[in-house]
Amino acid sequence: MATKKQAENSNILSIDIGGTSIKTVLLDENGNMLSEYMKSKTPEGATPKDIVSGIVDLIKPIPDTFNRVSIGFPGYVKNGIVKTAPNLSKNKWEDIDLAQRVADALNKPVRLVNDADQQGLGVVEGKGFEIVFTVGTGFGTALLFDGGLLPHLELAHLPVNKEEDYDDYIGNKTFEKIGPERWNKRLKKVIEIYKTVFNYDTLYIGGGNSKHIDFKLDDNIKVVSNRDGIKGGAKLWILNDGNNITTASPKK
Repeated sequence: MATKKQAENSNILSIDIGGTSIKTVLLDENGNMLSEYMKSKTPEGATPKDIVSGIVDLIKPIPDTFNRVSIGFPGYVKNGIVKTAPNLSKNKWEDIDLAQRVADALNKPVRLVNDADQQGLGVVEGKGFEIVFTVGTGFGTALLFDGGLLPHLELAHLPVNKEEDYDDYIGNKTFEKIGPERWNKRLKKVIEIYKTVFNYDTLYIGGGNSKHIDFKLDDNIKVVSNRDGIKGGAKLWILNDGNNITTASPKK
């Protein structure tokens, strides 16, 4: 029988970084929440230093009963290195080893993936080809097959017309500019495009603006919450290096 100390040592701190807020919760290895779901505002034009400081401040009330950290990040991440962050500070995020910076700050090993990928791990059923949309500050996507992450593609930056990519077309700035009625029409169009191109088994839609969806969804489309998605931080530690997942260990 596992002792209480052994159980504590298997806990995971799961963090979801968004363009609007940073969220966190303590999970057991099965994804059950062990603490309150907490969040704080993401500084406008956040730099890497801002994000690390924001994480350190946010988790202060959480007991130090975890030995691993999972982070979902709103941009393209490869091997724990941030390549893009279109909704954070401009020109400050190219080739930033955020996983290593957080590992050093918290003195815990860290795994870092795209935020939609982490949410996908938390919400999918693990049956067939499943896609996750996040409609928040920007537009995020994750692709999974039988519960495993497929290589991350920044589908948000494919052009949807001559002037806009998907991030521009359906992101929060556009939502605020055109209003919910026109935004819903755009979301319908995006869903139809993805249905035709990917022929997915199930589509999940999360992110802050998913609450504004006002049309009937197909039976194989489900709206999910950020609270459900952050549980993917536990599953992130089940994946191996074959899933292009790397671990940043603290240097000190």
